[in-house]
Amino acid sequence: MSLTMLPPSGTGVPASPAHRDRFVDILRVFGMILVVVQHWTMPVLVYADGRLSTGNALAGVPLITWISQVMPLVFFAGGAANAMSWRSALAKGRTPGHWVAGRLRRLAWPVLPLAFVWLPLPYVLGFFGVPAQPVEVAARTVGQLLWFLAVYLLAVVTTPYLTRQPAGRVLPALAAGAVLVDVVRFSGLEQAGYLNVLFVWLAVHQVGFLYAEGRLEWLRGGRALALAVAGFGMVAGLVAAGPYPPHMIGMPGAVSNMAPPSACMLALFVGQLGLAMLLRPALDRITRDGRVDTLLRVLAPRMMTLYLWHMTALVLVAGIAVLGFEANTPEVGTASWWARIPLWLAALTIVLLALVGLFGRMEEPPGTASARIVVVGTLMIGAALTALMVTGFAVGVLPPLATCVLVAGLLVLTRRDAARAGDPAPALPGRGPATASGALPG
Repeated sequence: MSLTMLPPSGTGVPASPAHRDRFVDILRVFGMILVVVQHWTMPVLVYADGRLSTGNALAGVPLITWISQVMPLVFFAGGAANAMSWRSALAKGRTPGHWVAGRLRRLAWPVLPLAFVWLPLPYVLGFFGVPAQPVEVAARTVGQLLWFLAVYLLAVVTTPYLTRQPAGRVLPALAAGAVLVDVVRFSGLEQAGYLNVLFVWLAVHQVGFLYAEGRLEWLRGGRALALAVAGFGMVAGLVAAGPYPPHMIGMPGAVSNMAPPSACMLALFVGQLGLAMLLRPALDRITRDGRVDTLLRVLAPRMMTLYLWHMTALVLVAGIAVLGFEANTPEVGTASWWARIPLWLAALTIVLLALVGLFGRMEEPPGTASARIVVVGTLMIGAALTALMVTGFAVGVLPPLATCVLVAGLLVLTRRDAARAGDPAPALPGRGPATASGALPG
């Protein structure tokens, strides 16, 4: 999918390349919108005596999360996009290092404006008398979103290697690793579960390679339906047998299928993949509509900004409503809760669109990719994203230090010599005509 910049004011949206994979497009855009809407509808916020308590509105409806938790499809679409992008880069004589450097620059660069806004924000809010506890909750929550980028970095780095490996060996090995990790995790060594960040998400990402190679064309009609039934049936069986919880998102104080991911997420992916492939012909027809195609091409280049800033929109709107006007969340499921949802989503959408308009152009990093010391730059960016994921942007030494490391890592991967006037722009990953999509959902 093309990730060209939005057209300048006063011009039309460029025509969609005929060979762009619209199915991958719509999985990315639909997946990201669903992630945003889920995050916006989950919070149950109660503010009293300077403290903010949070709950989850989806706690009582676990089956909804079997559909709304679309991160498996996000990594699948990312795998297809990365495989297409790497194949295109390889045909042009690019090295793995140069491809990885370009991909990581586009992945990490949009984090900088988020960090530059949020690093001073807790101090500013504290200066104006906002209680420290809700500010810390907000600052940590915004930073937690970076888990996706930290994991996706691993997927990008391993793509040139894993695309060369037989899927018949890699996929069973990754799936077996996920099951083995769960056995160890639920035997009492809970921290071992974080190894499944590698096994689960790389397995799903690897299936995206198969799609990019055209090896899932058989999965349509009755076969796709059978796969969907089998996948969701496996989820039901795992939940019934335990120790897997029924929710596919994390719940306070409960075992999580997402943090860290469990093998149950692989079963969920099987069901979602079957459902998505079953709907693929209809989705392809929908995306041929000029208006839908235009919407996809307008949204796709801004998916990273949409993802990174949607929690900031939530913090802003919730802060005004809950802290400013003491408008605590009504009891979930009541008439007042349902009546509030449309207004809530409308306010959040307006704020998010304003933030995307302000920061969206930061998705395009300056300069061109440099592969001279790509390993060093990769390690620096990975370490910085992981640190920010853990600490968020709360008051302390580590968040600004991690941001400095992130900036340094991006500088390491950037070559300053700009293209001469009239020269074609370098084919960054995700930008070439034969690619499917960019960094975000991937």
